Amino acid sequence: MAWDVLSLIGTVAFAVSGAIVAMEVKYDLFGVYILGVVTAFGGGALRNLLIGVHTDTLWEQGFLFKAALISITIIFLSSHNLLSHWEKWGIYFDAIGLAAFAVQGAMFAVELNLPLSAVIVAAVLTGSGGGIIRDLLAGRKPLVFRIEIYGGWAALAGLVIGLGLFEGDVALYIILALTTTLRILSIIYKWRLPFRTMPD
Repeated sequence: MAWDVLSLIGTVAFAVSGAIVAMEVKYDLFGVYILGVVTAFGGGALRNLLIGVHTDTLWEQGFLFKAALISITIIFLSSHNLLSHWEKWGIYFDAIGLAAFAVQGAMFAVELNLPLSAVIVAAVLTGSGGGIIRDLLAGRKPLVFRIEIYGGWAALAGLVIGLGLFEGDVALYIILALTTTLRILSIIYKWRLPFRTMPD
């Protein structure tokens, strides 16, 4: 049950995120749908390539593709007044998508009995892979590499799940909520990982 719920939450959240970014960079209707779908399913495709799962399993997710297309259509047809508030509430969609797919990716790796390192990488790739592809296709610096903590929260979720610290559907929803909250707090309070720049 948790798997299906996380898949739906992540798919809708990232499909909306991709569609919004496409409209921000003034892509046409085709571009909006492509970027929305790629954002929603790109992370799972990258994860499957990494851990050796056939990527054609993505095409068996008919319900999720329909959910993504419906979500993109709703966003595309939304009023300009509603879309103008994206900067305020858009981070929530991206944070929810990151958390849902990070937890899902970690669960997937655990079910395959992969080592802890693979569980963490699967969480990061599933959680942020779609966003990386989205930003690259939109000509933007990928969010995961920017100053605010992004991929780090996905890695932390993968670590917790990989260590088996929490088990059961309720625990997974708690990890989802905590990862989402930490991502949003890192934006509000400008938490950041250490970084250095090259001298001029």
